[in-house]
Amino acid sequence: MTNYVPPSQQRSLRACMVCSIVQLQSRFHSLGCPNCEEFLELVGSQDNIQECTSQVFEGLITLADPGQSWVAKWQRLEGYVPGVYAVKVVGILPEEVINAIEAAGVKYIPRDGSAATEE
Repeated sequence: MTNYVPPSQQRSLRACMVCSIVQLQSRFHSLGCPNCEEFLELVGSQDNIQECTSQVFEGLITLADPGQSWVAKWQRLEGYVPGVYAVKVVGILPEEVINAIEAAGVKYIPRDGSAATEE
């Protein structure tokens, strides 16, 4: 499976609201989120994809080595898989999804830029 996205399919790109990885909607449907699948359960669920990913995002970062990248640290992407990530993702996760994330032991940090002012 290739990661190339032809221009005709770029409107199908979505960003995960938890980790901000950007993929085609069809890839979220068939493979889920490579970082968050255990608690988001996107595979085969259009409803979960609509609730937990967004078509509205800003900027793209390509990470080859998230463990060594200062950009990964700046964007809080350390420990995630290599890939293409959005700088900001617009959207609000449902409260039950946030509860599932935290129950899985993951600290949820909104990817819309609002958390940057809290530090």
